[in-house]
Amino acid sequence: MTLFNSRETEYRNPTGAVPFGTTVHFRIILPRDLKCSGAVLALKDDLYGDTHVYGMFWAGMVGDDHEVWECDAKIDRVGLYWYHFGMDTCYGRRYIMKGYGGEGYLALSENEPRFQLTCYESDFKTPDWLPGGIMYQIFPDRFYYSGQKKKGIYPDKKLHDDWDQIPDWRPNEFGMITNSDFFQGDLKGITQKLPYLQELGVTCIYLNPIFEAYSNHRYDTGNYEKIDPVLGTEKDFKELCRAAKKRGIRIINDGVFSHTGSDSIYFNRENRYEGNGAYNSKESPYYTWYKFIEWPNIYNSWWGFHTLPEVEELSHSFNEYINGEKGIIRKWIKAGNSGWRLDVADELPDQFIEYIREAVKAEDPDALLLGEVWEDASNKESYGSRRRFLYGKELDSVMNYPFRDAILGFLDCGDGLDMLEIVLNVLENYPRPVIRSLMNLLGTHDTERVITLLAGERQYGRGREWQAATTLSPEQKEYGLRRMRIASGILYTLPGVPCIYYGDEVGVEGYRDPFNRRTFPWGKEDQGLLNWYRELGKMRHDCSCLTDGELVNYGSGGRTMAYIREDDKDRLLCVFNAADYPITFTVPEEFIGGTTYMDTQLLGNELTIPRDSCAFVRTTRFPKKETEQDAPDNQEKEPVLGEIDPDPEVSDMLVSD
Repeated sequence: MTLFNSRETEYRNPTGAVPFGTTVHFRIILPRDLKCSGAVLALKDDLYGDTHVYGMFWAGMVGDDHEVWECDAKIDRVGLYWYHFGMDTCYGRRYIMKGYGGEGYLALSENEPRFQLTCYESDFKTPDWLPGGIMYQIFPDRFYYSGQKKKGIYPDKKLHDDWDQIPDWRPNEFGMITNSDFFQGDLKGITQKLPYLQELGVTCIYLNPIFEAYSNHRYDTGNYEKIDPVLGTEKDFKELCRAAKKRGIRIINDGVFSHTGSDSIYFNRENRYEGNGAYNSKESPYYTWYKFIEWPNIYNSWWGFHTLPEVEELSHSFNEYINGEKGIIRKWIKAGNSGWRLDVADELPDQFIEYIREAVKAEDPDALLLGEVWEDASNKESYGSRRRFLYGKELDSVMNYPFRDAILGFLDCGDGLDMLEIVLNVLENYPRPVIRSLMNLLGTHDTERVITLLAGERQYGRGREWQAATTLSPEQKEYGLRRMRIASGILYTLPGVPCIYYGDEVGVEGYRDPFNRRTFPWGKEDQGLLNWYRELGKMRHDCSCLTDGELVNYGSGGRTMAYIREDDKDRLLCVFNAADYPITFTVPEEFIGGTTYMDTQLLGNELTIPRDSCAFVRTTRFPKKETEQDAPDNQEKEPVLGEIDPDPEVSDMLVSD
């Protein structure tokens, strides 16, 4: 019998992250032969370091050989907690610590992994328009060129005249890679392609930076107040936002606030701009924004890149410029955007993110604030402190790289249950308002193209020349397209919101930057894969449970991942076969005769799933809940509550931090 399971309400109720003020009921079930004379719950506050010890009371028997101990704990501070259980037994002090799958195991020492409990603000709410939708990430220079010639483009920017060329990757005559070649994809081009995105089911577009900058990626901001002339004008941006909203599509911008470009109106090292930047004069209004060690040539820069000087985010001047009533955050929401994605959120001070949130919500309470965090954002540490991203005062949600790890790990010979465990850990640790808005992804501008990862030769650190010359063979491409169907099927059915990196839906391939940022191959799309994505979009639209439903494991293991999404309206069974042979899969009774998607083959109670494929069955029929009379004779009964031990002698039990 299980000692404890943090994911089951029989042992912890409620499960998952909890809002402030919640009373959580804990229950452990111990073998009678331990002769437990006292038990405690030890709950450690991660921020303050203090541990609160709760005495547990004896609460009856389960059968003849197990007993129940219980207690309640009211969570009265927002933050992160770590907990475990301690028992006095006939063998001495024993502990229940965290094991696989949320289960507890009996340990001799408390210096083992503990269970996590996240407590968030009771009024934490995230926008309702994103859950159930589909995001689409666009690298603006490479999506679509409207053909309109622009004015005011710096003459030292190279403009390609062939849309299908490979991006420049060789160093220039000075040995530098400048990322200063442009294919002239623009905002009008995105507006013209809104019907295409609407047909995919897209409800939110995330734009990589669009503000004036020297590079094509624009993470070296030159002027936060101005659209890059290569992309168009502020008028073009407003028109894009208006046209998109008419089609039920929101726009969010990339906010790059940990650094600017050295070639910017604020720093002006290259003297491109009139007036004094911080590099030109200590009297510059921007001087306090930067972290000079020895002015002007020695300063802190992002990851050592001198073209990206770091800013002092909590400088009053900088903070007011970004987050003030007339600041950058509110300016672009007024212009039509529906929120922001924060670049390198884990390199921004918590206080600064709070200021951003205040500005976002003051301008539009329904606007979205996402953060770039690559790890579990609920327990992330950076710069010597635990981050407070998800407690309700900072981010609405995050880019969900852990789910990406789980999906790609499963397809790269990982065990289905082990990979689902990554997902379930995130669901246990994150607040519900965050989960419903998670930005789930397979690839971004920072990663290799997913089809290349799934089917191509491994890079193994090989340089750009090899990457430029290496593409998928026809056999690899066919294999990759099959694997893309599985990967996207998982992406579209996990809790949160799927995000397509432009071109993934039509089979664009490529290794690292700049090869993962090639132009969209209009007229050369893989139509089979594109139709698959369109059908996935229709399935998401059909299934209520994919908006905010629960996820329950159902038969994951080996080369199979399987789970059920469910809410009070419908249920969706999702089965993924990553083996190189077909499998049969027995469905629960209520799915017999259910609605199938994506060429799923259901005969009676059996699914036949070809190799490298997946199956989806939806039902709105729910099984009859068992009554006490219906329960099988061999089913374990609820423990009978016994008399509470008046003196369990737990107050003096030593439970250290």
